[in-house]
Amino acid sequence: MGEQREAYSGVSDPGQTRPSTPPRYTRKPGDRFVRRAVLRPESVTLPTPKKRRRPRPPALVPVLGFAGVILVGAILLSLPIATTDGHSTPFIDALFTSASAVSVTGLVVVDTGTHWNAFGQAVVLALIQIGGLGFMATSTLLLLLVGRRATLRDRMALGLTMGTPEPGGAMRLLRRIALMTLIIESVGVLLLFLRFIQEMSPGRALWWGLFHGISAFNQAGFDVIGDFQSMTVYQRDPWILLTMATLIILGGIGYTPLADVFRCRCWRRLTVDTKLVLSTTAALLAAGTIGFLLMEWNNPATLGRLPWADRLLNSYYLSVVPRSAGLSAIPIEELREQSLVFTIALMFIGGASGSTAGGIKVQTFSLLLFAILAAITGRESVVAFGREIPPRQIYQALAVVLLSIALIFLVALGLTVFEPFDPIDVAFETVSAFGTVGLSTGITPQLGPGSRLFLIAIMFTGRLGPLTLALALAARPTRRGIGYARENVKIG
Repeated sequence: MGEQREAYSGVSDPGQTRPSTPPRYTRKPGDRFVRRAVLRPESVTLPTPKKRRRPRPPALVPVLGFAGVILVGAILLSLPIATTDGHSTPFIDALFTSASAVSVTGLVVVDTGTHWNAFGQAVVLALIQIGGLGFMATSTLLLLLVGRRATLRDRMALGLTMGTPEPGGAMRLLRRIALMTLIIESVGVLLLFLRFIQEMSPGRALWWGLFHGISAFNQAGFDVIGDFQSMTVYQRDPWILLTMATLIILGGIGYTPLADVFRCRCWRRLTVDTKLVLSTTAALLAAGTIGFLLMEWNNPATLGRLPWADRLLNSYYLSVVPRSAGLSAIPIEELREQSLVFTIALMFIGGASGSTAGGIKVQTFSLLLFAILAAITGRESVVAFGREIPPRQIYQALAVVLLSIALIFLVALGLTVFEPFDPIDVAFETVSAFGTVGLSTGITPQLGPGSRLFLIAIMFTGRLGPLTLALALAARPTRRGIGYARENVKIG
């Protein structure tokens, strides 16, 4: 019998047929079947799928960026080429100075004017500008200057730090802020240069004007006068003090309210945010001026030895610098205790959101005042300047204030355990670090390494913490779940 061959088609039962196969074959006695595999078997090894990494939250970018800038600044300041005597600076001192500059605080453990040479002071000034403008804003500006485009992630992180959710809006806002910063700082530097040149060489006058102008606008509190004197040598110079005070106030207000005022030029057309900033700032300046004038009028170590016009000038200037500047014209260690407590309150409040100032911000403070007013008057909602404030923002303001108080309390408590100083001085130094102010009663250079690390941490947290916390709370989606029955609790 002839040998019949059948190609194996994958059908195990020869009785099964498909429409595309030939007619069914009937097996006969003696027939043999030969099956051949159409395809050779192959083994395929599939790679193990990698675990997908979680995307980094945008709020983490400025935090890591500021930390990196602080570390680089500390390394540069620890080099021998940064000091006047040619010796290297202990790393803990360099780290403290770098953190103070980047956080635009102004607390120092070594005198800026005598310890650092021109290179060291230039490093400090660069750190101040980066810290005041913001890490994300500075890095994005550098990308634009070299002709590169910022990535979408960079734009999102930039918008998060500036409070604008739209990436395109953040870039436009960045350009305007950079232009405003350049104009205001240039005018301030010029005014200070015209005064300094009357008593020193043009080169030194230009450097002093540049350093103090940038330091004042960015609320940094650093000076190069020397011997920890700050601006006390110019306490009877209206040109210097009024120029510095104006730079500090403008820097503490921020771009958005200033742009709103320039655009509207009418109180009724201003946004609620701008009205809160301007009204609260004016009220705090007036209260501070009157308060310091009353409490220090007869103090021979502060205002008591000055003519009445200089007393008024220095009271006004003293109400400006606790808002986050730190460039004092009055010896802080000579203030009376009630004045120190009053200064602590001003430092805790700070300046406006989105500005170079620190603290809990004036909007947070004013919202809580309006909330208290609503509770006293029995209103169900918080109203400010004819507009209802969303309850969620009141919760955010309350969270920022309570967490800030808790942080300050813990750090101050830790410092009192390790340091032998008066509790009021420790509290003053802690709030000054948290509010990135830089005013000091003189105990910072005497702190131990552990206490300095405490202050470094709270300076860093004060620069980024309240803003990052508020933005993180605002970014959480609102969950609408099951409604619960209401029940009153006892209060007070």
